[in-house]
Amino acid sequence: MTILTQPWPWYITGPLIGLMIPLLLLLGNKPFGISSSLRHICAICIPTKAIFFKYDWKAEKWNLIFTVGIVLGGFIAGFIFKNPNPIQISEPAIESLNKLGIHDYSGLLPSEIFNFSSLLTLKGFILIVVGGFFVGFGTRYADGCTSGHSIMGISNLQIPSLIATCCFFAGGLIMTWFILPLIMHL
Repeated sequence: MTILTQPWPWYITGPLIGLMIPLLLLLGNKPFGISSSLRHICAICIPTKAIFFKYDWKAEKWNLIFTVGIVLGGFIAGFIFKNPNPIQISEPAIESLNKLGIHDYSGLLPSEIFNFSSLLTLKGFILIVVGGFFVGFGTRYADGCTSGHSIMGISNLQIPSLIATCCFFAGGLIMTWFILPLIMHL
């Protein structure tokens, strides 16, 4: 039971994720990614003739099942097989977070930022609402998410996925080192 309550090392989880690619190729070259699930859900809930929703979502129902499995797996891992140990982060990370005004390390997300009361502050609104908009817009603009492009797209040797992945990393570095410190000191 200990193996289910502890984080798994990269040399186990990495190959498991990597084995998804041959499996999906054997199942008929199914695209791997999560962001398309929102498109499927919208097409189910809002049947219309609009271009964005005009396609056969039933052909992609496997992706919805996969997404439901991720949500259920996260619930099971977070509530049933919960790791009893506190989150462990390095001393340099703690120092960096303290400089940004984050002092609570008890959860996966800093409670000083990600809670309903901070949503009503300028900093919280920018990080949660504006950040969420940019994630959604970027996913749609890039025609896929980080998992779809970085895992499946690069494995299929798709140049657009390589470009998108480079842009994801560049955007993450710019956000982490330049934009986030400015927002956190508002």
